[in-house]
Amino acid sequence: QVQLVESGGGLVQPGGSLRLSCVASGFAFSTSVMTWVRQPPGKPFEWVAYHSDGGVGSNYANSVKGRFTVSRDNAKNTLYLQMTDLKPEDTAVYYCAHGKARGQGTQVTVSS
Repeated sequence: QVQLVESGGGLVQPGGSLRLSCVASGFAFSTSVMTWVRQPPGKPFEWVAYHSDGGVGSNYANSVKGRFTVSRDNAKNTLYLQMTDLKPEDTAVYYCAHGKARGQGTQVTVSS
């Protein structure tokens, strides 16, 4: 079955950087569109970015465009989210997703 395991979250000061990872298994990762979503505290889920090695490429929510970069290593079945210039409003639990499946999430807290 589909398994997604996120890691790399933590506490970071405003302006700092983090790289999240998501190890995938149970499906054809290299040919799949993968998505990052997040859930800020007390708020609904937000789409952050998607990535495909195929024709659709990648795209980002306006709130993270220019600061976040999504990439993947198909040899490792791993999706990444490089986050720079982090802001307090980026505080959320971050999940990678494939279709309706998502992992357990990793907490990102941006605070001084």
